[in-house]
Amino acid sequence: MLKKYFGTDGIRGRVNKEKINGEMFFKFGLAAGTYFKNQKKNKQIAIIAKDTRLSGYTLEPALVSGLASAGMHIFTFGPLPTNGLAMLTKKMQANLGIMITASHNPYYDNGLKLFGPDGLKLSDLIEKKIEKLIDTNISINLSNPKILGRVQRLESGSEKYIEILRSNFPNQFNLRGLKIAIDCANGAAYKVGPLLFESLGAQVYKTGINPNGFNINERCGSTYPNKIRNFTKKNKAHIGISLDGDADRIIICDENGKIVDGDAIIAMLAKRWKKKKILKGGVIGTLMSNFGLEEYFKKNKIKFLRSQVGDRHVKELMKKNKFNLGGEQSGHIILGKFATTGDGLLVALEVLFSMRKGKKASELFNNFKPTPQLLENVVVKNKSIIKSDKCKKAINHANKLISGNGRMLVRKSGTEPKIRIMCESNDKKLISKCINIVKKSIN
Repeated sequence: MLKKYFGTDGIRGRVNKEKINGEMFFKFGLAAGTYFKNQKKNKQIAIIAKDTRLSGYTLEPALVSGLASAGMHIFTFGPLPTNGLAMLTKKMQANLGIMITASHNPYYDNGLKLFGPDGLKLSDLIEKKIEKLIDTNISINLSNPKILGRVQRLESGSEKYIEILRSNFPNQFNLRGLKIAIDCANGAAYKVGPLLFESLGAQVYKTGINPNGFNINERCGSTYPNKIRNFTKKNKAHIGISLDGDADRIIICDENGKIVDGDAIIAMLAKRWKKKKILKGGVIGTLMSNFGLEEYFKKNKIKFLRSQVGDRHVKELMKKNKFNLGGEQSGHIILGKFATTGDGLLVALEVLFSMRKGKKASELFNNFKPTPQLLENVVVKNKSIIKSDKCKKAINHANKLISGNGRMLVRKSGTEPKIRIMCESNDKKLISKCINIVKKSIN
């Protein structure tokens, strides 16, 4: 059964269109509040954080109204990274946590990411149950006036989050002597990111810290790595850290200006964790993970499994197989030893911890040779075009051409109106040919 509102990572779409508007956010709040209220009778608490989109000011009150109408008491934190919200949901023993964000998407999109009391993203089963409540007559789930929820703003979110992050490392750990460049994408980490590294003694050069409601992810952040490359080189920093709008992704730049994607970060962490006997089971990647990464793990006798795209699917497979490391090439990396979802700042700390004895970033990430890979995103009016006979025929043709010489994946984006075409092979001409075959069937 297909889901009506939820995609691969929560609910997301264009602001003031079908799903992302005040009326729907009231319904989302009422439905989520009703579901989680029924799971825990003695405490009815929801916590909310958001990124820096202007639309957050219109959507948050509607969401709060829905939750309060269901009888939930709400604490709001304002801008905070997604995993900060997840961590605080668990620490505060809340029924649920809701992050208002559209992650790496442009400012005109927004959405929701929901977390249960365990700090985990919701399963497909729970999302379907909430969807059923969304479409239920509103009056059925409205609470008695005597038990309506109350709302309180908390200003301590950043400090609490930093405290949790730092508690995962030895008390004596510091970043004194390190020059760190950080691009916060004008998003949720614009305050807490620089504050975290400065609190550990680093010299921090910061960009993407002036959100105006419209510039989140705009030519900055993890989806625009040239920004951190240039910024790192300009300031002669030891390392560059680039986050996305809600800071659950990280892309790194070494001291020479080389961009390090999620696959390379995962390879480094897996190698280090195996040596330190921290790695449990193996590593979970996705269908988008580079073939070179898979070969690297095979060579180093590290078990590697692929999940569907999306960090929620990565976490589910990690949990099923009892692995404690997984992630995506895009920079969603889950350190199961410390967190329940992707966290750019936590991953950055783990990398910086590896550099504490003077090791250069370029030395850390020189682990595997990626297979040449190209990803093209084709904007479409209707993503169902991927199911057309013309498109299916083109995909089959391209797969036959690349069979034995590489790998191809064509899929619908779960968060944007795009068809994503990924192809990898040591034959770069073959990559272009196969991608063009599929593109022509879509355009």
